Amino acid sequence: MSTQTQIEQITGIINVLLATEPAFFCVAVNIKPTQNIKIFLDGDEGLPIEKCVYFNRKLYQHISGAGIFPEGEFSLEVSSPGVSEPLKLHRQYVKNIGRNVEVVFTDDTIKEGVLLAVTEQDILIEQTTGKGKKAITQQILIPFTNIKTTTVQIKF
Repeated sequence: MSTQTQIEQITGIINVLLATEPAFFCVAVNIKPTQNIKIFLDGDEGLPIEKCVYFNRKLYQHISGAGIFPEGEFSLEVSSPGVSEPLKLHRQYVKNIGRNVEVVFTDDTIKEGVLLAVTEQDILIEQTTGKGKKAITQQILIPFTNIKTTTVQIKF
């Protein structure tokens, strides 16, 4: 069985489980050559560790029962993507409205600002350059087609 087929089967199992938990969603499913399955889930209000444990146990049972790995040898990790991972889904953008983001464009230019709004086609960020009285604030509308990656920035 190809890795892509395994990912599709696992994604189907995840979607069935998440159908009863609408506040949570799947961001990515990866399988390493060592049969290590990494599943990244997120939630509109975050993903508590208790939910990670819950989903891990349920998914492990279903994956074992489905015979996706005939030898039964696989490991499973369920976690949230973490702040260092780029946003991948529209739902993640919506969840992060009001936070500082770094947007890398397809031409590798970079803009940082506060994520103000998200539509199906684009995002709106507010960027402030300069300090004090010389500070200039501007809003920048960025189509998703021009975005290479968007990462939440943590400010201390």
